[in-house]
Amino acid sequence: MKKSFLLFLFLLTLSCRTYNTSILENGDLLFVSAVETGLSGAINNVTQTEKKTSYDHIGIVKREEDHLYVLHAAPKGGSQKQKLNRFLREQTKKGQTIDIYRLKFEYQSAIANAISTAETLVGKPYNFNYILNENSYYCSDFVERAFRDHQIFKLEPMTFIDPKTKQTNAFWEKFYQDRNLKIPEGEPGCNPNGLAASDKLSKIGELKMN
Repeated sequence: MKKSFLLFLFLLTLSCRTYNTSILENGDLLFVSAVETGLSGAINNVTQTEKKTSYDHIGIVKREEDHLYVLHAAPKGGSQKQKLNRFLREQTKKGQTIDIYRLKFEYQSAIANAISTAETLVGKPYNFNYILNENSYYCSDFVERAFRDHQIFKLEPMTFIDPKTKQTNAFWEKFYQDRNLKIPEGEPGCNPNGLAASDKLSKIGELKMN
């Protein structure tokens, strides 16, 4: 009974969180901080950049009059258009933070087309293999495609090598072995840390609770 009550209080606290969303603009990119374990930790282990970014998810803000949505691809729900408040609840369950990035002024003309493109991808399933295809998308793949017509981001050779050991990360070795797939080392792809490192973006700050 006590555990159930504590869980109830925790969930109630999550549902009551409010954020400084007034600073968000149409086309802003929300980067979710990585956690240290599981898939999130494995992604971050092999994709951290020189800027020491540490993200494992990304979405595009869409403002519709007084309503805010996030266009993104997630394991739960695939490519989707989600109300901002729900996105924040789901993406911060493990204490993650949300950073806001914005296209620099000279690139903001790409936003309208990118959002329109992203909306055409809504409804597609999540790409659980992280190998590019035209029928399913993972989070950074979804965002890169949305902005592809304006070449805001670049596909880069993927790596699954632990920078400390110089060997294939054990998580990814088992991940692809279990799927009977060859590790796509060197194949084109993208990741949240790589997108955050783009010189076409400026970091605005953290989306903080009020």
